[in-house]
Amino acid sequence: MALIKKPVTGMKDVLPAEMQLRDYVIGVIKETYANYGFTSIDTPCVESLANLNSKQGGDNEKLIFKIMKRGEKLRLSEAKEENDLTDSGLRYDLTVPLVRFYANHAAELPSPFKALQMGYVWRADRPQKGRYRQFMQCDIDILGEASNLAEIELILATTTTLGKLGFKGFQIRINDRRILKAMAAYSGISEENYDSVFVTLDKMDKIGPQGVSAELLESGYAAEIVDKYLGLFGELEERKGIEAIRFIADTVGEYLEEGAADNLNEIISSVDANKAAEFEMVFDPTLVRGMSYYTGTIFEIAMPQYGGSCGGGGRYDKMVGKFLGQDTPACGFSIGFERIIMIMMDEGFKVPGAPKKTAYLIEKGVGGQMLSDILGEAQKARMEGEQILVVRMNKNKKFQKQQLTEQGYTEFRDFYKNPLN
Repeated sequence: MALIKKPVTGMKDVLPAEMQLRDYVIGVIKETYANYGFTSIDTPCVESLANLNSKQGGDNEKLIFKIMKRGEKLRLSEAKEENDLTDSGLRYDLTVPLVRFYANHAAELPSPFKALQMGYVWRADRPQKGRYRQFMQCDIDILGEASNLAEIELILATTTTLGKLGFKGFQIRINDRRILKAMAAYSGISEENYDSVFVTLDKMDKIGPQGVSAELLESGYAAEIVDKYLGLFGELEERKGIEAIRFIADTVGEYLEEGAADNLNEIISSVDANKAAEFEMVFDPTLVRGMSYYTGTIFEIAMPQYGGSCGGGGRYDKMVGKFLGQDTPACGFSIGFERIIMIMMDEGFKVPGAPKKTAYLIEKGVGGQMLSDILGEAQKARMEGEQILVVRMNKNKKFQKQQLTEQGYTEFRDFYKNPLN
């Protein structure tokens, strides 16, 4: 049978140049987050379907790669529905595995616990440029910290990391689910309809206020409710940052949980006063974030110069309780690792501090003591920190050197059986 050359649809192979960049970015991420007190953990790529289908992952739960039962558990003749055939699946994000991990090991972990987790996740989504069915996620989470110190530390750590990778001029868009709910309640929208309204609101940057209005009206909401709701966002266009938050607090105050506006103000001012990268904190009342498990502050990394976002997160105080039996405050921030890699490659980013790379090209007839001497010289250079590639010469040596140059080799040494060659 002939070998299938292409990878599975929606997956991709990683070539050496990209792998070098990925290793570098991972190193910067781990070093920077360690400086903020985050410790690395790892979880299995396979999770129980009961956990993955816990109604915490939003639309991602529709994209699970499911795994069939094995051995005696797989009874094909008795199966009547899909659940009779499957019992586990590939994780679609790192948050659900983290919460399950914490529920199992809370007694062994410090409180608060600051976790760093990097690993592949899988979603049966439609592949497109820069978006694959298998991709790397990079999450930091703080569990057990109820105050906004968690949000402040997460934002500072993430933005410092992006700054070290050369990014600047980006935005951290921030909002609070409690403000979203208060604005909806003030406008006359019932609580059971919040999620559907927020799905429409999340399209504001794509379809604009008129598009959002038309969609809400089509969904059956009364015109006066829609006008009152969108009127709030119209008022906010003339106000920015803390002024905008104060306006919302004054306008919808009776519907807003006490302290929510002050909490958001303190996060913004604390980050602005202590940031180590060049970016802007932006209050965005239309920011929703898709996951239903968010309970408070939500944030997103916006990079207008690259036409999109590259990460986000928020507070999910009720999620751990579904596994542990008691609520535990939790907040997390995820960097869009694959998006960052794609941008850096498109921009021609060169990995700094890479060791000198030298290629030793040995004529095919060279052997014996001469070969041993060459290998000894290569070993000595490697011990001194150089990167040495020892290979036999190809017939087309010029093309061989051209390929090696593209791989970052800057120096070449040719060894012939006859030194006069």
